[in-house]
Amino acid sequence: MNASLRALVLSLAAVGLAACASMPEKSAQAERAPTIMDADEAYVAYVERVARRRGIEVVWVNVPRAKVPTEDRDN
Repeated sequence: MNASLRALVLSLAAVGLAACASMPEKSAQAERAPTIMDADEAYVAYVERVARRRGIEVVWVNVPRAKVPTEDRDN
């Protein structure tokens, strides 16, 4: 019983490690494409610049997100 339990645990560990090793790495991508969740930094800078000229303090609760073309969303 004890030997078969050890064999089972070792085989499950080997299968688990093999499954993790076969996963593709996301860091292998050459250049990161923009996602839907990227902030629209140009718009944020524009609004803050105009607000500063007018003496208004801007506090972003939900930062505006950049619009990504629909064909880029699938990649």
